[in-house]
Amino acid sequence: MRDRPAAETLEDYTLRYAPRSYRRWSPAVVAITALGGIAYLADFSIGAGIALAHGTLNALLSIAFAATLIFITGLPLAYYGARYNIDLDLITRGAGFGYYGSVLTSVIFASFTFIFFALEGSIMAQGLQLGLHLPLWAGYLASTLLVIPLVIYGMRALSKLQVWTTPLWLVLMIGPVLWLLWHDPASFSRWLQFRSGPQPPISLAAVMLGAGVALSLMGQIGEQIDYLRFMPPRTRENRRGWWLAVLAAGPGWVLLGALKQAIGAFLAIYILGRVSPQTATEPVQQFIGAFSTAVPGWLALTLAVVLVVISQIKINVTNAYSGSLAWTNAFTRLTGHYPGRLVFVLVNLAIALALMEADMFSFLGNILGFYSNCAIAWVVTVATDIVVNKYLLKLSPMEPEFRRGMLHPVNPVGLVSFLASSGLSIAAYFGVLGPMLGPYSPLVAIVVAAGLTPLMAVLTRGRYYLRQRSDGIAQPRFDAEGNPAAGDYDCTVCGQTFERPDVLRPAGQPGIICSLCVATRS
Repeated sequence: MRDRPAAETLEDYTLRYAPRSYRRWSPAVVAITALGGIAYLADFSIGAGIALAHGTLNALLSIAFAATLIFITGLPLAYYGARYNIDLDLITRGAGFGYYGSVLTSVIFASFTFIFFALEGSIMAQGLQLGLHLPLWAGYLASTLLVIPLVIYGMRALSKLQVWTTPLWLVLMIGPVLWLLWHDPASFSRWLQFRSGPQPPISLAAVMLGAGVALSLMGQIGEQIDYLRFMPPRTRENRRGWWLAVLAAGPGWVLLGALKQAIGAFLAIYILGRVSPQTATEPVQQFIGAFSTAVPGWLALTLAVVLVVISQIKINVTNAYSGSLAWTNAFTRLTGHYPGRLVFVLVNLAIALALMEADMFSFLGNILGFYSNCAIAWVVTVATDIVVNKYLLKLSPMEPEFRRGMLHPVNPVGLVSFLASSGLSIAAYFGVLGPMLGPYSPLVAIVVAAGLTPLMAVLTRGRYYLRQRSDGIAQPRFDAEGNPAAGDYDCTVCGQTFERPDVLRPAGQPGIICSLCVATRS
């Protein structure tokens, strides 16, 4: 076992702050890299599933409601990740959960990554089965093995991959839809008029059931922050471009996500007369139907498979990358040992492969509807702590803290709020709180998390956020513009050099120690 990373450029600063010396990308490159990670095709399946289950108008309202909430809650998280150059797990530690308390949310986020890896891998396998007659089990294996060499080198390789593939991906995704609307304009009105069974065109219960599925994507903000943490310092010169990048690649991802869900609903209803409802939710079938209105069948199949493969690679390198960060964070905190990020790349992929072989695609709606309760509770709790407890109540420290020794092991503010909101919303989802409340489980999670988080901060008077106020070093951690400060310090334990936000001088210790050695109990 390795107690610390041998090469941080491979480990991509898994457990700590991303230093200035490594962050050489422009805001635009970081934004394009982050947005490349939302190329997933699961959105098309999600939108199709909601529309076929509840009708088009209910689906559009569900998608709009979920997108609005995801944008609002994602904004403060994206800002903190980009401003202070830390991932969502490190943000969560200081935003109400404590050093060990956030292990629970790390596992939840890791679950998000392998669930969506499995969904995207299943979609790719469907495409390979149609295009190359490859058995599904072999397609699952191929989609898993394909991403390993790309994920190994972290941000350096992923930034190039996402920038190079994004133009082709956009053309293949948007082009056939625009052609279809021009070629058959009546298809748009048929889509808007589509109903599912005898239910009314607009039903609040149906809207909330659909929103519950769409809100499962709330955890995506964690993957966006895994890239946004590499943003350069915000200065007067780059202020406008910096904010544009954060808004677009942070909460702004959901605008494209909502568009993809609406397109998925449109394409599913367009091909519904030729395929079964289950098949209509498969993105490869949707795009074969769209491409075939413009090109011969063999070419339509080829283009659809190319789109599926590009999309799967773009998103699943992100799923594998972010999952490895989450698992490594949780494992290192619980054991004090650092086996290396690449070990957990393989762990995450193994779990995802098992889910694919178990045909989890057939249970997509149920899985996402259940999972969304946990994702909503976590993200709303952290967002509320930042906006209300930090900026309004001033009970939570404004500047994020993630270093072991500076934090209490557990902070009841976030942990109690998360457990209560997720527990009650899951109970509502399964009908334990009565059949009338079942469709509104997302609202239960939102209301409880948003209300209980500030209440817990008031009751505890904010005393569980910081274990101590000073880290024993005279130089401030943040410069005059609020960015993490420069300045190098040598760790007396490992002998390596770290920047100011990453070090502390523990009480009773003669020298400065890096956060990594403190985390691994060296």
